[in-house]
Amino acid sequence: MIKFLCLGSGSSGNCYYLKTEKCSILIDAGIPVRTLKKTLQNYGFSLEAVDGVFVTHDHADHIKAVGSLANDLQKPIYATEKVHIGINNNYCTTSKVTEASRRYLYKGEACIIGDLRITPFEVSHDSSDCVGYRIEHGDTTFCLATDVGVVTPTVAEAIGSANYLVLEANHDEEMLAQGPYPAYLKGRIRSERGHLSNHQCADALVTYGSPRLRYVWLCHLSEENNHPELARKTIEQVLRSYGIVVGADFGMEVLNRQTPTGVFELE
Repeated sequence: MIKFLCLGSGSSGNCYYLKTEKCSILIDAGIPVRTLKKTLQNYGFSLEAVDGVFVTHDHADHIKAVGSLANDLQKPIYATEKVHIGINNNYCTTSKVTEASRRYLYKGEACIIGDLRITPFEVSHDSSDCVGYRIEHGDTTFCLATDVGVVTPTVAEAIGSANYLVLEANHDEEMLAQGPYPAYLKGRIRSERGHLSNHQCADALVTYGSPRLRYVWLCHLSEENNHPELARKTIEQVLRSYGIVVGADFGMEVLNRQTPTGVFELE
């Protein structure tokens, strides 16, 4: 069994926790260490016991606490070489990750931590580099893809392999179009190195989701350009139009932006 907890998902800070009997990891660390430690304690988990931090990309909302975790708690930081460079060049990482704490990942190559097999895959986003993660535990496959500009073949393959899937549903297209963002930012979000809309997320689930898919979590919702119920209803409606019924074919949950969504047990 894998225990899964989202501590935050959105531009205010991203962090995901996975635990098995033999190990525990974080994916991204975009929230303060003190908050991270307290939240894990509230659920009966330990930050000190975490075996490593896996970083998707080097934007501030994903890496704010990475330096502190590396230097104060001696946690190894796993990322691609370009992401490691980006982390230490980012203004938000006042505590830099030393070479001793860096662990280098290569897309498509698995890394073994305890009883988890963790494989990074390429994701299109406007950062130094960006990956999602396929995490295998026995016969169970958990995949996470956030900050997805477009569903590339590697993202499509991950969706198709997943029993449990965290996938971005960043914005509602109409809310973005009518919202207060300047034109250049709207263009960035819509681009193939930006973020997935609710409809794009739904289309990806229709096109690439397999019968083995059991649960989907919608992540990285925009505070200004989306709403949890709107995301849920939009995606449910698109899926239903293809004969896919949420709650019958697979479960679905919207992850909270700034508060934990609760512990899920993945079997």
